[in-house]
Amino acid sequence: MSHMEEDSLEKYGLDMHCTMILEEYRANRQSFVRIMELAIQCLKDALRQNGMFVTAVEGRVKEEKSLAGKLELKGYKYRCLSDITDIVGTRVITFYTDDVDKLAAIAENCFDIDWENSVDKRKMHDLDSFGYMSLHYICRIPKSMYYDPQHPEINEFRWELQLRTTLQHMWANMNHDCGYKGDVEIPVEHLRNMNRLAGVLELADDEFSRIRTQVNKYRRMVQNLVADGNFDEVALDVDTFRSYLNLKPFDKLAKRIAAINQAEIHMDSLMPYLRMFKFLGFKTLGDIERLKKESSDDAFLLATLEIGGTDLDIISSTVSVQDLCIVHILKKGDGKEGLKAFFDELNGPSAYNETRAERLVEKTARLPFMNK
Repeated sequence: MSHMEEDSLEKYGLDMHCTMILEEYRANRQSFVRIMELAIQCLKDALRQNGMFVTAVEGRVKEEKSLAGKLELKGYKYRCLSDITDIVGTRVITFYTDDVDKLAAIAENCFDIDWENSVDKRKMHDLDSFGYMSLHYICRIPKSMYYDPQHPEINEFRWELQLRTTLQHMWANMNHDCGYKGDVEIPVEHLRNMNRLAGVLELADDEFSRIRTQVNKYRRMVQNLVADGNFDEVALDVDTFRSYLNLKPFDKLAKRIAAINQAEIHMDSLMPYLRMFKFLGFKTLGDIERLKKESSDDAFLLATLEIGGTDLDIISSTVSVQDLCIVHILKKGDGKEGLKAFFDELNGPSAYNETRAERLVEKTARLPFMNK
C-alpha cells in the first residue's frame, strides 16, 4: 500500500484491526460492484420471466466513508471483511404486500440464502407498536449463475437483499430521516405521531392488496360468466367487453359482409365501440347479444346497400358493429338526428356527419326492417 493510501486510511482514526478490514474492502471493491450488477440483472430477468411489475430494483455498494463509520462504531463485531453482510445492498420495491412473498420465492430460486442471518421483519412487531416491515435476505451469488476462477470471492461474499412495498419504503426513509438521523433525541410525542402514521400506512398497504384481490376475483368471475354465456348477468364495462370480444362475437357478421364483394377483412380494434354501446344506452352484454341476434340480418342488408355496388375489396372489422348500431338507431325511430349524434360521438363532430346521416335515412327507407 502506498503512503498516500496509508494517509487516507489513517484519517478515519481506526484501530489496526478495523484498518485492515478497510484495506481488504479497497482490494475487493470491484468484486462487490460485480456482485451488485449480477444480482440486479438476475432479479430483473426473473421479474420479467414471471410477468411481475415492481416499483424499482435498486442496488448500491457501500462507500468507503460509510464503511469506516460502521467500523468505528461496531468494528469489534467483525473478524474480517466477509463478516459484514451489507457492503452490497440490493432492494426490490413492489406495489402490494402479497407480492413480497412472490419476490421472496424468486430470490430463493436465484440466490443462495444464508437463512441463519436473514430476517423477516414483517414478523417482528410487538402488539402495541407499528413500524416499517420488510424481508431481509442475506445472499450469495451461486456458482450456477456466475463463476470466475480468477475472482472466487464473488461467490463467497454475502450481501443483503431487501424486499418491501412502496409504502414500507417510504416509511423506512421517513423514519430514518426523522427518527434516527442525527444526535438529537426525538421527543416522545413526535415518535408517537410517527408510529400512528406508520399504522395508517400499514393499513393502507393491506387495503391495496385486499382491493387487488377483490378486483382479480371479480375479473375471474366475469370471464366465467362470459364463457358460460350468462350475458344478462354481466354489466358492460372495459373488462367485460374485452372478455366478450375474446369470443369473437361479430366475426360471423363481418365475414358475411366481406363476402358481398369477396373482400379482405382488416382487423381493427373493436374496443372503441364500448363507448358507443354505452352511448346508445346498453347496460349489459346481454343487450349487445340481443342486438346481434335480432339485427344481424338487417345489418347485412344495410351493408349490401352500402357496398354492394362498389369495388371495395378491403373492409374494416368494425363495419359489422357499426352497421348493427346504425340499424339499432333506425329501428328505434331516432332517424337523422340519432345517426348524426352517433357519428359525432364516434368520429367527432363534423358537417359530413349530418350529410351521411341524411343519406342513410334516404337509402334505408325501403329496407324491410324500416317498414315493419
